[in-house]
Amino acid sequence: MKLHYDTETDTLLIVLTSNEIDETEEIRPGILADLDEHGALVSLEILNALAKVDALNQLLKSSHPPSVALEVV
Repeated sequence: MKLHYDTETDTLLIVLTSNEIDETEEIRPGILADLDEHGALVSLEILNALAKVDALNQLLKSSHPPSVALEVV
């Protein structure tokens, strides 16, 4: 797995495989899933990533007890 963060566009790309992308679907507002020819997930692109990571961190901190925290460096 590879993570790429673009500070200019505030976009986080999570690459899971090196398979060729056949189609892209917006699975949630601002979250794009890249799929290969068999429908398997190749990568995720998260637009406005800092806001989404911050919201997820807040949710995790409110859980009992949080076992995972995300941080963009």
